[in-house]
Amino acid sequence: MACPSNKVDSNITGLRVADEECTGKLPDIGVIWKPLEPNGYPDFGGQISTVARNPINPSRQRKKGVVTDLDASAGLSTDFTQEGQQDMMEAFLYADARRKDELTTPVIDGANDEYEPAAGGDGYLAGDLLFAKQFSDPAANGLKTVTGTPTATAIGVVESIPALTGQTGIISRVGFRFATGDAEINVSGTLPALTATVKNLTQLGLIPGEWVFIGGDTAVTTFAGTTNGGFARIRSVNAGSITFDKTDKTFTTDAGTGKTIRIFFGRVIKNELGALIKQLPKQFERTLGAPDQDKPDELQAEYMIGCLANEFSISISTASKIEMDMSFVCTNSERRSAGPPGVPNATIGVKEGARPALIESEAFNTSSDISRVRLAKVDALNPAPTPLFMFAEEIALTLNNGVTPIKAVGTLGNIDSSIGTLEMGGSLTALFSTVEAVDAVNNNEDMTLDLAIVKNNQGFLMDLPLITLGDGKPTVEQDNPIKLPLTMDAASGAKVSPDLDYTLMVIYFDYLPDVAA
Repeated sequence: MACPSNKVDSNITGLRVADEECTGKLPDIGVIWKPLEPNGYPDFGGQISTVARNPINPSRQRKKGVVTDLDASAGLSTDFTQEGQQDMMEAFLYADARRKDELTTPVIDGANDEYEPAAGGDGYLAGDLLFAKQFSDPAANGLKTVTGTPTATAIGVVESIPALTGQTGIISRVGFRFATGDAEINVSGTLPALTATVKNLTQLGLIPGEWVFIGGDTAVTTFAGTTNGGFARIRSVNAGSITFDKTDKTFTTDAGTGKTIRIFFGRVIKNELGALIKQLPKQFERTLGAPDQDKPDELQAEYMIGCLANEFSISISTASKIEMDMSFVCTNSERRSAGPPGVPNATIGVKEGARPALIESEAFNTSSDISRVRLAKVDALNPAPTPLFMFAEEIALTLNNGVTPIKAVGTLGNIDSSIGTLEMGGSLTALFSTVEAVDAVNNNEDMTLDLAIVKNNQGFLMDLPLITLGDGKPTVEQDNPIKLPLTMDAASGAKVSPDLDYTLMVIYFDYLPDVAA
């Protein structure tokens, strides 16, 4: 006997997202519905437009109208986490992440302490720092040091690892350990440089504009000079040297004698140029519970189809968690009645595809997880510019891709969407300390902003290489500190350097040492 539900509670709904092969079309095989953790839905669904008939007639009544349009959108708010938004950030910046030999599903040979991927292992070299995650045995996960001469199917590590078969895990290059005394700090040029004689630094796969973290958690893995470490942005890379700007502090000459210096890097996503700009359409699945209480697995669902990333905002305020709002412009929506899960080519049941479990990831808080916030003048002669303020009370960053739907006769909904100009901006409320910040607004100074978040040996960094400040009128209230509200408009950093021709770069660090926090 069927037991129909009189209602469906919001707490039993679920949200997943899949990559489309092209706008509006899922891949024929290999669809993966990745779970999301929404806090709410500011705007989600398909909205029908109608036009009533209103002929001139003696009854003074209108007649039934007709459906004329459908506007579909997917909007959600969520906590910002290390794992939760990486795919989404690719979609919003219309670019694939630049990954460093990231390999999935390697078999582990515990007898030889090797990770054994199907292919690609020869991208690793001795001294590389490898990070493994998502293996069932904790001993297989974590930071490892590559040793020997890796092959396409075997990567040996210094550490002992267990033997595992039939596992699904991910390994990636997250850093490098230099040979004793090979890494040095040289400050003879305009910009400080890390130099090496033995290691060819181009093998690290780093690019101008990318950020790294210099130094480890032990004395032997970090430079003796207390200022020669921390986060730094790369300005150039060649075989023998890497130059930096936006360093935490002013670097000093350091020979690195007796040191096995460590350097850490991550997964880079930025708005790219030319052929590297890619549309990465998504399809959202929101399950709406089961109408029959005796058949909880037979779910009804709605799908938002052909969704292009349009706007996101990140909100950072005192004593809170970091939150993110996202909105997508979609071409159409679809609903499916309850039925057996995965019914192929049917209008009942959820669509086919793998549905992996959620990868647990803690939210970032704004009290102890913010490692660095720095708003400073762009200064070609000063690689460690002094920030305009010491503390901020509130930061909001917004991105808008200007996505607009394209309509056509004979189609309900959109046939596609058009991408506009990337606009990046935001606002910031700083605690006022000097008039220099006000002068920077009045003088239309070239400014730059970066923000680093670190938690549990992982991290995220955002870099806006060139911004213009607005507002800048100090707020003076009785019994309160003076506050300085600022607005920010970001632009391409090409004015600073041709190598910084992006508006936003984000970097996900799979591993950072304790000192990074």
